[in-house]
Amino acid sequence: MAYFDDVKVKDRLYGIIFGAGKVSQVFENSHYKMMVTFKDGYEVPYTEDGIPGWGKFKEQTIYYKSDIDLTDIDFTPVTKVLSPKKIIKLREKKKLEIKLPSGIWINCKKCVKNYMEEMLEKENYHLFRKTLK
Repeated sequence: MAYFDDVKVKDRLYGIIFGAGKVSQVFENSHYKMMVTFKDGYEVPYTEDGIPGWGKFKEQTIYYKSDIDLTDIDFTPVTKVLSPKKIIKLREKKKLEIKLPSGIWINCKKCVKNYMEEMLEKENYHLFRKTLK
């Protein structure tokens, strides 16, 4: 039995990448089980196991909002805005983290490359920080 076997339209979910969202469609005869609409307007299809239809993810990235505990996740704001030069240097040393739209910090090597490049092009340097560990 898959995690989202009994999913219904308007179920409240939380995605690790995009944050809070709701099920907008449930598909019957498709590879994807549901379409989720997030607060920022993104719409992403997911399989019955919670695997998104974009990126290179092979594991579940979305959960029922009531099932996820966010108390141990780091949502802290950046304390020092890095320069583009410092961002590139930390990226090469694999010591760079990026803040996802959900507010969660993640190591850049685990992030979708297009998202990281887009944030650099838009000069959103406040979304990068040196790895704390």
